[in-house]
Amino acid sequence: MKDLSNSAQSPRRDEDRPGGRGVPDRHLPPGLTAQLSGPSYAGPATFAQCPLLSEPEQLDSWRPDVAIVGAPWDDSTTNRPGARFGPRALRALAYGPGTYHLDLGVEIFDALAVIDYGDALCPHGRVEASHANIRQRVGEIASRGIIPVVLGGDHSITWPAATAVAEARGWGRIGVVHFDAHADTADSIEGNLASHGTPMRRLIESGAVPGKNFVQVGLRGYWPPQETFEWMRDQQMRWHAMQEVWERGLPAVMADAVAEALEEADCIYLSLDIDVLDPGFAPGTGTPEPGGLSPADLLRAARLLALETPLVAMDVVEVAPAYDWAELTINNAHRVVLEVLAGIAVRRGAASRIVLPQRASDRSGPSRPGE
Repeated sequence: MKDLSNSAQSPRRDEDRPGGRGVPDRHLPPGLTAQLSGPSYAGPATFAQCPLLSEPEQLDSWRPDVAIVGAPWDDSTTNRPGARFGPRALRALAYGPGTYHLDLGVEIFDALAVIDYGDALCPHGRVEASHANIRQRVGEIASRGIIPVVLGGDHSITWPAATAVAEARGWGRIGVVHFDAHADTADSIEGNLASHGTPMRRLIESGAVPGKNFVQVGLRGYWPPQETFEWMRDQQMRWHAMQEVWERGLPAVMADAVAEALEEADCIYLSLDIDVLDPGFAPGTGTPEPGGLSPADLLRAARLLALETPLVAMDVVEVAPAYDWAELTINNAHRVVLEVLAGIAVRRGAASRIVLPQRASDRSGPSRPGE
């Protein structure tokens, strides 16, 4: 359960947000507070039981640190559809694990003000309208200095979402760290320029994110073909395939990825396709590829990025609940977001209160009677 009786006070909120002076208005009616403070299977289905806002003016008065927004679009999938149901599943079906981060020692929602900003409207079959709505909804968040966390949806939603963040934070000045089994840099797929296999190329071609500011982790399998990787190299993209992760270990790879991401970018957008996980851990996705990361590794990698880089946005995509088993995929995707939120809280100065067990070496007094 989350205690909503006190509003989170983020140490950097005023200085980070344009015009962010004065006291935020975060009043909730007692009945709604009670509804959002119960078990995660009851009450309104918002992400992590966060308050629901719907209007841009509410963002101005509430002034949250982070806003969750859904992008329920999956008409750009090439294999199994169903990621349009990802945002609802991440809100309604994820098990609420608590809010105190054991490794970092922070109460996540005491340190950060997080709200749910609903969904971008995505009319079926209308990619231009849906992508425009995603871009607008994410832009309403990012333009106010609030961190958007976008719940997909297929990976095509990264094109409008990251574009909106680039408009708010500086065109060509953001970097993208991209976890995925697939590079998603095709020119087109079956004539579709807005496929879920093309968004990273669209971002590079538009200038929103220069190729050198892209770092990819977890690539594996049998796609895309050689000529696509040659194009990626020409754009100065960097990538770390699963073979490298297997040979060197993820901590070493992430050290390089963080350094590469910060070479020229002012801030970081994290884009995470849940199929970067091995399908044994994330069966609920449209294009599963064996041989991926474990949740233990992925959660710590996402946390590391939030701790060590100026992360200003993220998305989690390709969660397709119809193919899931016992909410494995849903809970893994949900926990990735919690890891990032905890890392942001610590980076912004939240006090760490880690409680460690007493060890034998810590105990005072004689170790044996008579000593």
